[in-house]
Amino acid sequence: MAHRIAFSVCVVSYFLFIGLISSEAFSVVGSEVDPLIRQVTDGQDDGVETQPLTAEHHFSLFKARFKKSYGSEEEHDYRFKVFRANLRRAARHQKLDPSATHGVTQFSDLTPGEFRKRFLGLRRLRLPKDANQAPILPTDNLPEDFDWREKGAVTPVKNQGSCGSCWSFSTTGALEGANFFATGKIVSLSEQQLVDCDHECDPEEAGSCDSGCNGGLMNSAFEYTLKAGGLMREEDYPYTGTDRGTCKFDKSKIVAKVANFSVVSLDEDQIAANLVKNGPLAVAINAVFMQTYIGGVSCPYICSKRLDHGVLLVGYGSTKFAGVAMFVV
Repeated sequence: MAHRIAFSVCVVSYFLFIGLISSEAFSVVGSEVDPLIRQVTDGQDDGVETQPLTAEHHFSLFKARFKKSYGSEEEHDYRFKVFRANLRRAARHQKLDPSATHGVTQFSDLTPGEFRKRFLGLRRLRLPKDANQAPILPTDNLPEDFDWREKGAVTPVKNQGSCGSCWSFSTTGALEGANFFATGKIVSLSEQQLVDCDHECDPEEAGSCDSGCNGGLMNSAFEYTLKAGGLMREEDYPYTGTDRGTCKFDKSKIVAKVANFSVVSLDEDQIAANLVKNGPLAVAINAVFMQTYIGGVSCPYICSKRLDHGVLLVGYGSTKFAGVAMFVV
């Protein structure tokens, strides 16, 4: 899943990590959707079944737009049933999250459970007792708006595919930014190295190991990178979207090394200050509304604190979009 999403500050639940590159060291595919299927949920009532002809029409548009095909009539009928349920769900999300646009996305034929299993690979987040805490920074002179994309510190949006490897993309994004901060050069780093080779575990919690497409944690991935010596380039160890391969890490091709990492305070001014001072941050969020998200600033009236998706925090704004303060991931 690839994305560039704006979140209002009122809804983000997160842990944030700064990755620091040692001196030795040298990303839903966009949000463009056919206007014919944008906001197909307009006028639907939460408790009213979608009219069959209307739902069939939207399902036909959905299949054409996202090149969907199914192996049997039974599978087609089942996916249509799921699609109709997601139309109603998108309508509910639109009411609960009015500053964003919700509707048909490439994920509209997946149940919430399937979406979670395929794309939301963040394991239960528990910070180690000895985790470094980022120092408190001054916040008096922070810019009103800030975006590392405008400064060249962020690679183009990447697509994790149907693999719960979001944690690896969050990790490489933070390290790409730190590497840019240290060297002035943007280098795309290998998520596949983390997917194939990182099996770092929390010794205090069973089942917490980083496990490729079955999930992982950014702090564990930083620990792995410290122990392995660094990460290879994306082009030297390209992403495949699967975890069925063997580890192909070549230490001689390391291009970015990690000196240390630290945990940022959840105070929003400190988040902004660390973002400006240290570069893009690895962030954990709750992504329950993301299956139906098309665009805008997501600020649901109700937001779970269960963290299930790893992303990259690249900027913030005060009134640049929709007139509300926001973070950009």
